[in-house]
Parts: sequence; structure tokens; C-alpha cells
Amino acid sequence: MADGVKPSARHMPPAPMTSLPYLNRELSWLDFNARVLEEALDERVPLLERLKFLAIFSTNLDEFYMVRVAGLRRKVAAGAPQYRPDPLAPPEQLEAIRLRVTELLERRRAVLRDQLWPALRARGIQVVALGDLNEHESRQVGEFFEAEVFPVLTPLAVDPSHPFPYISNLSLSLAVEIRDPITGAEHFARVKVPRSLPRWIPSGRQNVFVALEELIGANLDALFPGMTIVRWHTFRIARYSDLDLGQIDQPEDLLETIEQQVFQRRFGEVVRLEVQRDMPADMRELLLEELGASETQEVAPLGSGDIHQVDELLELGDLMMLGALDIPELHDRPYTPIVPPALRDGRNVFDAIREGDILVHHPYESFSASVEAFLETAAHDPHVLAIKMTLYRTSGDTAIVRALTEAAEQGKQVAVLIELQARFDEQNNISFARTMESYGIHVAYGLPGLKTHAKTVLVVRRDPDGLRRYVHIGTGNYNSKTARLYTDLGLFTCQPQIGADLTDLFNSLTGMSRQKQYRKLLLAPATLREATLGLIDRETAHAVAGRGGRIIAKMNALVDPEVIGALYRASQAGVEIDLIVRGICCLLPGVADVSERIRVISIIGRFLEHSRIQYFANGGNPEYYIGSADWMPRNLDRRVEAVVPIDDVRWHRRLHSVLETCLRDNRQAWELRADSRYHRRVQTDGVERATQQILMRDPWGVLPDAAVTSPTRRRSQPSRGHARTEGKGRTNPVIDDA
Repeated sequence: MADGVKPSARHMPPAPMTSLPYLNRELSWLDFNARVLEEALDERVPLLERLKFLAIFSTNLDEFYMVRVAGLRRKVAAGAPQYRPDPLAPPEQLEAIRLRVTELLERRRAVLRDQLWPALRARGIQVVALGDLNEHESRQVGEFFEAEVFPVLTPLAVDPSHPFPYISNLSLSLAVEIRDPITGAEHFARVKVPRSLPRWIPSGRQNVFVALEELIGANLDALFPGMTIVRWHTFRIARYSDLDLGQIDQPEDLLETIEQQVFQRRFGEVVRLEVQRDMPADMRELLLEELGASETQEVAPLGSGDIHQVDELLELGDLMMLGALDIPELHDRPYTPIVPPALRDGRNVFDAIREGDILVHHPYESFSASVEAFLETAAHDPHVLAIKMTLYRTSGDTAIVRALTEAAEQGKQVAVLIELQARFDEQNNISFARTMESYGIHVAYGLPGLKTHAKTVLVVRRDPDGLRRYVHIGTGNYNSKTARLYTDLGLFTCQPQIGADLTDLFNSLTGMSRQKQYRKLLLAPATLREATLGLIDRETAHAVAGRGGRIIAKMNALVDPEVIGALYRASQAGVEIDLIVRGICCLLPGVADVSERIRVISIIGRFLEHSRIQYFANGGNPEYYIGSADWMPRNLDRRVEAVVPIDDVRWHRRLHSVLETCLRDNRQAWELRADSRYHRRVQTDGVERATQQILMRDPWGVLPDAAVTSPTRRRSQPSRGHARTEGKGRTNPVIDDA
């Protein structure tokens, strides 16, 4: 860092965070999910993509309850104190969440009922009741039930000899009331809707479907012959689903421990109950009573306030299947990533990297022609001696996994750090770990108490002039599927200092090391917090000295109180700050005498904004960083993260252009204001500037040279009467990468 300013220096007395604005992270996340839901309402978005956004909103909410709400319920049960500087204690958070979710579910209901279903019907796409089918269609659907559905159903009655059945997480079930016509006795039964069958059953008419649960409900007499079916309604539960490794100090076998935890997750306490809106009160109370009695949890069972009443269809995440219908005019236009210029014409990737650092921008530039090509070339290059890699999330039988196994088969030394605790990908990663070990790959599982979230590859190659280390450090996972959906950056370099730092990092991950000092990389938990605060404070010092100050930072979430406090101090000193935060933001911008020089936007669109970029003007000697870490306590203190400086000035203009493109957005951007609400930007000059559309035309959205030295500070304003606001009250993620 330039100008002799030490990273830990403080140039203004820190104000106590308890006296400064700090928004509740859970409500801020719900506001993010509300912005996702708004995409389902936006008529500028293709119809089936709107349906996908509604499905994403629904699955996001599932995970929020399984992890965040479940954790809060446990805190309440344990009597956990209020987490300062959060303004809300855990019980208050739960109540605020309940109110906000109720509002959002009503919003979702209106969007689906009043907007999407009518628009879909107009295009011939429907989910209909059985009574809407003609005779031929009814017969065809009935034959499907007899042949494909009936054999896999298992009716489970509840009586003295049949206890209330175990209900699996996120499974859709029928609550059935049956009556014995001889004795007149009434009984409760549960029928699980199998996930092994398609949710939407073709009717025989193109793009017209019947919901699987309705088909089952209409044929319940086949499951309970001789009984009278009084009524049936669907319900669904969510269970606590986080791993509980905090109570295990030093597991003897981390892989086996996590396998056990993943299995135990099936029996986590129930944290949410969804029912059909017309389910009678007595049946809802019966479900609450039985679910509570069947649990062995320490947390208090659900109450009536924890029930979410939904329309006829539950499990709206399954609308993603309808959203995938092959009707091109109702989807986004196909997009093919370009091959990065430095890697075109069949150039050897190692030759290209030796000529200079290469920065790639996904999904606008090809992941397969860059990252996968890098690993595939390394696997088969006879001069490559070793490949080391961190894997947080990957996908199936990918080119990456194949490259690693082929490299091991050819006798290269291959070491992979697989993060077994990548939430909801634990079982996949366990399978990958065992597969890799079977090929002779050295597999490690990281450091106790820390998730390895860094995105790094190290290739050691014998070049004509000696051994050289080639490196890739990115902001996103080594996952070919998400690389087409998430915006991410990656740096290829053979800078000796970065290669040496990465060597030290891998030695600490696979061996025994207490390495605390690194040459170029900012690494958590060793140096990243101190370095981040130092970079912010350096801008503060520049502003105090009259040299101005400028920070632009793009990330997924901003939560860390210490970082927020440093940003507030920088704003008070005169630093101009723009933050591009896709999801949770606990900082409140635009507050007089606190954050009036801070602006916050969130961009929601076709791709999930996932890249992390930081720009510090540094008194005219700008610095840029990319990496895996958000500004959250978990990323700075409890994870292994890697952030790398972009030293090659050729890339500075392009990175700044990406940031400026985001800041100028008046189509996909939402602006957080001092009222703690997000306001959707609209055009005021007749020119639409949609970040992702611009970057699909040019992956770097290149602006005139002047843009680098004259950063945008102007804000687009919503027009009166057209602003859409989110986030009511005094406080305001695709949960992803958790």
C-alpha cells in the first residue's frame, strides 16, 4: 500500500457502532428476495423467465427458513442476547420476519394469480384442474396414474397402532381425512407426493398440465378402498438444515462427521409449515399438534403464527420446470460467451499467461475456453509437475474433475482441497472427494473451524528457464453450470510473488502451518480484515489531507460492523463511496453527517451478480482487487478467502468500466436510500442502460478513457408515481455460496 499509510492506522476516532445506523441482516435479505420477486412482475422480462424468478424467490425463501430463521429460533430458545449493533433482539427479528414474509407471500400470490397465470394462459400454457379436461384427456391422465403413480404411493394412516409419520424436509404431502362407513370413525392419513415423479403431468394437450397432487387427490379412493374420503389438502414443512459442527472441537474424521451431520439434518426441527389457504382450521391445528408431538427438538414447536397459508399450489419452486418449456420467444435470447482475446486461435494458455496477466469476465467470456482449458492443458502438458486447487462447489462429471483425475493418472502430483461444508452441496462434495481419492489425488478437507471459500488453482510447470508457478484466482466457483449464470472474474498470472503466496496457502491447508504473512495476496483469516480496514482508512487519510478520496466496491453482501464503521468514518471525512451490493446490506447510506457521501445500489437481472471488485483511488495511484470474500464477519474471520491485487494497469480501465457500467444502470438497478427502502431506478433521459445487456455486447463495457479519472457520482432518480419501494420500517442474497 502506497504513501506510507499502515493498514491498521486510524485517522478518525471511531464512533461506537451502537450509535450509528445498522440495518438488520435478515430483513435486508428479505428485501433482496423481494427484488427478485419484482422481476416476476416486470413485463420487460420474457414471460417464462418471469416464472423462473418467482420460482427462485420461493426456493430462496425455503433456504432462508431452513438456515436463518431456524438459527434465530435456536437463539431464542437458548436465551441468546441481542447481537450488537443489530437493532433487533432475536424475538423481535422473528416477529419482523413473520410480518415481512406474510406481506411477500401475498405479493407472490397476487403476481401469480393476477399477472403470470393470465399471461401464460394467453400463450396456451396452463396448469388446470382435472375437471377442465375432456374425456380423452381424463382417460389419458387416469392411465398415467394407474401405470406410473399408484405403484409408488404409500398411504400412512394415524391411529393408535400407526403413529404420526415422519415428514421429510420440503416434501409435499396430502393431509387426508377419511371415514369408516361402518363405524363412522374418522381418521387422519398422510400421502406423500413423490419427488421421483414429474410435478406437472401432461394432459395430452400441448403445454397444458395437471398438478401431480391433484391427480393423487382425485384417486384417493384407490389408496383407501372401502373408506369415504371426507376431504384432503396439501401441506409442506421446512426443517432446520444447517450443519452443527460448532459443538465438535476436533472431529477425528471430518468426512465421516459431516456425513453423519447431513444424515441428521433429515431430523432437524420443523421451522415452517405451509398449507393450502382453504385448509380448515381444525386440520391445521391437528398438523401443528402432531408435528410438535412427533419432534424431539429442544426448540419450542411451531405456533399458529408460523403457518403460511398459500393458494392451491404449494412448492412453487417447481415452477422452474414450467419455466424451462422450449418456447424460444418466451425466453431470454440465447447468449454464447466469447473466447477471451488472449486465448484465441488455439494459443497455448501458458504461453499467453507468460506474456502478461489475463483477466476473464464470466459469463460474458467463456469459462470452458479459459478456466477449463487451463486445467485441461495442465493435465496433459508433459512439463507440468503439480496441480493444486480449492473446490468449494463444482458440478457433476465436469471437465475440471476429469482434468484432475487424468492428471493424477499421468503421474502428476494433484492436491485438491474440497470444502465439505459447502451448504447443501455437502453430499456432492463427499462423493467428489471419494472419487478423486480413488484416482490417487491427494484430497484434504481444510482447517478445523474454517470453511475454505477461496477460488484458487496453482500449476507448477518446468519451463525452459526453470520452474514457474501459474495461478488462477477467481471470485466464483469452479462450476461449469453456474459459470453460465453467475457474473464472476478470474485472474491468470505467473507473477512469482503471487505464486509463492499461493504455495504458502496450500501448504497451510494441506499440512501444518501458522503462516500469517503474505507478499501480495490478502488472505482471510490471516490478513484480509486488517488490510480491508487499512485500505478504507487510507482513503480517509487522503481526504483529510485534501487529496480527495474515492471507493467503489462490488460484492454480494455487506454486514461486517467494523467495515461499516470504517466506511461511515470515510464518508464523514469526505470520501465519495459507491457500493454495488447485490443482497444483504446492513449499511444505511445518505444519512446526514454519517453516510451522506455513500451510495448503495443492487443489480438484479438475468445473471446472478456474484463478482467481488474493489477500487481505491489512493490519491491518484489507484488500486484494484478481486477475490472470493464479501465484507461479512464470516468471510473476514471464519473462512479461508483469497483477494488478489490487479497490478497490470492494462486491466484497470476495464475493471473501472465494469464498475461504472453498474453505477450508470437505470434498468436493473435498485437504490437503497436513507429511508431504508430500495427504490427501482427508471430512465430519465430516454436512454436505457442495463448492465448485463451492455456487458453481453462487450464483456468490459468499455467507456471513454476519461471515465477512469472522472468516476460517476450522479444518481438516477425514480420518476414520481412509478417508484417501486421495498423494505418498510426502521430496518432493512440467490442465497448462494453460503
